[in-house]
Amino acid sequence: MRALVADSSAPGSIALRDVPEPVSAPGEVLVEVRAFSINRGELRMLENAAVGWRPGWDFAGILKSDVEHGPRAGARVVGIRQGGAWAERVAVSQAWMAELPEGVSFAQAAALPTAGLTALRILRLGPAILGRRVLVTGASGGVGRFAIQLARLGGAEVTALVSGSSARAAGLHELGADEVVSDIAQLRGRFDLKSVGGDTLGRLVTMVDPQGTLVMFGNSSNELTTFNVRDIYLDALIRLQGFALFFGGDPFGRDLAYLVTCRRNCSDSPATPASPWSTLAGRSWAADAADRVREANVPGAACEVAYDRAAAGIGSPRSSRSSRLGWAGRRDLHV
Repeated sequence: MRALVADSSAPGSIALRDVPEPVSAPGEVLVEVRAFSINRGELRMLENAAVGWRPGWDFAGILKSDVEHGPRAGARVVGIRQGGAWAERVAVSQAWMAELPEGVSFAQAAALPTAGLTALRILRLGPAILGRRVLVTGASGGVGRFAIQLARLGGAEVTALVSGSSARAAGLHELGADEVVSDIAQLRGRFDLKSVGGDTLGRLVTMVDPQGTLVMFGNSSNELTTFNVRDIYLDALIRLQGFALFFGGDPFGRDLAYLVTCRRNCSDSPATPASPWSTLAGRSWAADAADRVREANVPGAACEVAYDRAAAGIGSPRSSRSSRLGWAGRRDLHV
């Protein structure tokens, strides 16, 4: 089969190559991939990857075998792997995938796992968010957009912090943010904080609620973070919490099922053109999509889409992480 692998001599350090077919271990199933997403973390790893390493976390596709007490062969599913998902077929743990309901496309589903699961799980850290003030930094990115929607759904008062570009703030009120700010000086009061790293994190430590939690899950800027420890221990109950999605081994299937259930009633995402795998050889679409994610020209990630035919293919990159959640008693997660 074909897969995208690390190749330092290729555009974007990624190339289409023939690789061995996946073999499912006990507790795993095979999935024919119809769409996958490109995340910033994968691109970071790709920069220093050995030749032949295979990236890819998020995917959606067709289940190739029955799951006991679960979906049957031919079902549409979404899943996550710790690498190797940018391929025609993957083997995945039965507990790391979920069946797709009608109305959720492969492209919409493939944009959910890494960003959606990260947002969902960081919001569970610390006290319950119902009625609390939650500050989301990096709010225009994939995780940030999901965190805004899920925090609002959980009953929080949500403030979104973005960089100075007004374009980055577009649509965040519609996603559920009560307030959108582009400068820390505009913030008033104290919060539970879901934050990326860098200088911003160091400046926000004094704004954590005395009984709140500061969750750290990334550092896209690569800046150092410094702060005075006195700002922490004088507010004795402040909790600093790190987060890594693949740490701990907690199965993802149940949370993926929740996310796709939230998403199923939305039908306003544009169709994405697709092309067969055979046309990818020599094309730089992967490098182009990767560059756009690195440069933050898409809101979170690029999603690559395969069309629904036996000879699956991957299509041209399109953004898939930008819409909104409906609030009139519905749980409609837009991606």
